[in-house]
This record gives sequence, structure tokens and C-alpha cells, in this order.
Amino acid sequence: MEPYEAIAAYTPWNEQEARDRELILAYLAAHEDAFLRSDLPAHVTASAWVVNPARDKVLMAFHKLYGSWAWIGGHADGDTDLLAVALRELREETGVAHARPVSTEIYSLEVLTVDGHEKRGAYVPSHLHLNVTYLLEAGEDERLHVCEAENSAVRWFGLEEAVAASTEPWFAERIYRKLNAKLRSFTP
Repeated sequence: MEPYEAIAAYTPWNEQEARDRELILAYLAAHEDAFLRSDLPAHVTASAWVVNPARDKVLMAFHKLYGSWAWIGGHADGDTDLLAVALRELREETGVAHARPVSTEIYSLEVLTVDGHEKRGAYVPSHLHLNVTYLLEAGEDERLHVCEAENSAVRWFGLEEAVAASTEPWFAERIYRKLNAKLRSFTP
């Protein structure tokens, strides 16, 4: 299924997802380059909420740009297979090579604000990430590595411990708590 159709078919979990879904669909309908990061003020990203098989731990990376423990994800960069993007980002950012989707369906939707910052010596203006999240599962025995360009540590956290480790209040309260709540009621 094409991303627009998958997002349109997605049943929002809460008001945040419902409102963000509307914005994402409107932006995709109006911007043919939305899957490229060169499309400002917004572009598509994909994230992964990576849990262990017992689903009592989540894999996080210490993101250098934000100075916080965070989920795994990144830019679509022209790829419209957003599940593949989430899996690629997981491999690149953590070294996890044997993750599997708990479901191929979208797990959550978010519109995320990104403050202006420097990247590779160039200024990147403030913009939005039109984010699609997938629920992935990986073994805690997977060999982890740090992606020096983006993070300085990777580790497993208990579900509530992951929320507490984030120093970004909005992400902790509005996103990570939501993802954990969904996990507790999730049936693939």
C-alpha cells in the first residue's frame, strides 16, 4: 500500500494522532517532494519503537543533536517504503540487523518539530518531521554499535525507564508514554 493510502487508512489512537494525520495527509497531497529532506518546511520521516520479545524493554540511542535518549528513526530520503526506512535507520543507528516488524501496519503517527541546527557545517532551518512509526522487535543479544555521526550510546531500557531517560519533556510525555500505552494493549 502506498504511504498516503496507508496513512489515510490508519485509525488514530488519540486526538494528537487524529490531528497530526490530517496535517500529514494534507501536506502529502500538496507537496510531491515531501519524501525528500530538501522539502522545507516539512518532510517525511520514519521511526521505530524497538522492543524485546518480552515487550518489557525498548532500545534507545543517545542522540547527539538533542542531547537526549531517543527512539530510532530518520529521513525517508526519497524512499516511500517507510517500514524499510525504519529498519534501515535501526541498522545504521544501532547495528541491530535481525529486527522484525511486530506488524507491517503503521504503529503511530506524529508531527514533530525540529529546531534549527547545524549539520555537517551547514545550517538546517527549523522544520517539521511528518513521522510514521513502526513497532519492531529485536533480541537483546543483538550486538549494538554507536553511529558516531548521530549518537553516542545505544542501550535497552525498561519501558518506564525509557520515558524517564528522555530529557525532552514533550517527547517523553506525549510520544514515548503513548507508545508504551499502545504496547500494553497491542495485539497484532
